[in-house]
Amino acid sequence: MKSRFTYAILLLLALSLTVISCKPDSASQIRQHSLKAQPSAERNKSQKPVLLILIDSLMDKPLQEAIRQGRAPALGYLLANGRYYPQVVSSFPTMSVTIDSTLLTGTYANEHHVPGLSWFSNKEKRMIYYGYGPKEGLKIDQPQVLLDILHQLNLVQLNRDTKTIHEELAEKGKDTASINAILWRGKTPHALQIPRLIDFGTRLPDELNVTGPKLMSYAAFVQLDPNQKSEKRIWRKYGMNDEFSAQEAAYLIANKKLPPLTITYLPENDMEVHKNGPATIEGIEKADKALQAVLDAFGSWDKALKEARWIVMGDSAQSAVLDDRKAATIDLRSLLTDYQIAKISQPVTPADQIVISANERMAYIYALDSRIPLSDIVKRLQREPKLDILARKEDKKIIVTAGKINREFSYQPNGPFTDPYGQTWTFSGDPRLLDMTMNKNRITYGKYPDVLARLYGAMNSHEGRYVVVTVQPGHELITESSPTHIGGAAHGSLHEVDSLVPLLVTGIATGPQTLRIVDLKDWLLRLTTE
Repeated sequence: MKSRFTYAILLLLALSLTVISCKPDSASQIRQHSLKAQPSAERNKSQKPVLLILIDSLMDKPLQEAIRQGRAPALGYLLANGRYYPQVVSSFPTMSVTIDSTLLTGTYANEHHVPGLSWFSNKEKRMIYYGYGPKEGLKIDQPQVLLDILHQLNLVQLNRDTKTIHEELAEKGKDTASINAILWRGKTPHALQIPRLIDFGTRLPDELNVTGPKLMSYAAFVQLDPNQKSEKRIWRKYGMNDEFSAQEAAYLIANKKLPPLTITYLPENDMEVHKNGPATIEGIEKADKALQAVLDAFGSWDKALKEARWIVMGDSAQSAVLDDRKAATIDLRSLLTDYQIAKISQPVTPADQIVISANERMAYIYALDSRIPLSDIVKRLQREPKLDILARKEDKKIIVTAGKINREFSYQPNGPFTDPYGQTWTFSGDPRLLDMTMNKNRITYGKYPDVLARLYGAMNSHEGRYVVVTVQPGHELITESSPTHIGGAAHGSLHEVDSLVPLLVTGIATGPQTLRIVDLKDWLLRLTTE
């Protein structure tokens, strides 16, 4: 029987991962791949390794303010010596696991199959969590959550037919590195070591065999620097912190082990924004100190720019949540009282008709009972005027409406209407529901960037009959024991306040095909192979 202490350790570990050793190859192996014929100066420039620094919940306005106040000198230095794109479109739902799946695979959720931070598996008949709040943690199967985070997410639930950038570069003979990133599937075997404080009474094994990039670091489970200890202690969230990430990257630099591409994740800004709101710069200041340590590892910042190419970006934005709990939260259960709603503390039963999976400012609502039309669920949800987008799928069409609105809009891929990204669509009904305008069959998006493709991705991301719900800015969606961020900030929705992130590029002359995270993978492949 597991002790209360073990449950507490499991809770802390899973929360740390989602707020959530390996022997590196020599630098000579990295250099052996020849490049296409081009002028020698350009060839040398192209051979520089790419360092992608992902700062969780980094946003344009607080970044600019932190630089203005002199509290982000490293970011300011890179910005002064590079190019800056303040509005890059994220994935949907705007939650880290889905966004990072999009970054690594170059696809939306309809292809990579990671629907959100929490979702219901129709195949396994259970809820899947990659992160949760403290109250949820007391009710759900924490060892299973850890298995999902550490193994199932990358090796089972992330679509095996959709290759990650680590896999594609490995097939081209290029090594890559991943440091504290949530998604890391590659082709090199690794063993994740489970911390000893989790006792033998759990069903977790001592280690988990996975495949990742050639150089892999993931909190206390696997690390590059054999001498790094202080930053992976339990009170430092087992290494899921900015300092650990920076030290691991600095180790590769100091030992001349940088591969053509290194993805380094700095997680702590996300927690600061959730707690203190979207204007806070405390987390950016902390991330900047970590970035300074990475730059310092080259000997000087000027040398860092001469020897590497730099990309710094956010994954999703966050929007302010009202500081009044009653006004801020929409309890979806109160709108669906006519149905038997599954409890998160027990397996789904034959009597359960509905499962609710909340992802902060969006949710999936599953109809387990085949006799319940999705349109009936939508009608009940429409009683709440704060619900922003309500979407369901009928055959191949996505049908959209909103709270307290009787109009509908339906669409599907391919057709006479073209959006700014070259995607074509067929639709009917009122496009104003998605804040779209039309001019001679050309679509212009408003406050929901790339909404047709992003929503289509979520609506086709996994098996089952479900409704997608988002809520207006200022609010969060909740169900049984859901975490909230009253007076702070949250994300998850399609709205621009959750969806636009900055991208800072230094030492790189080209850019992605479009300013969307879904197009960054192809750009990174070109940077590291051409």
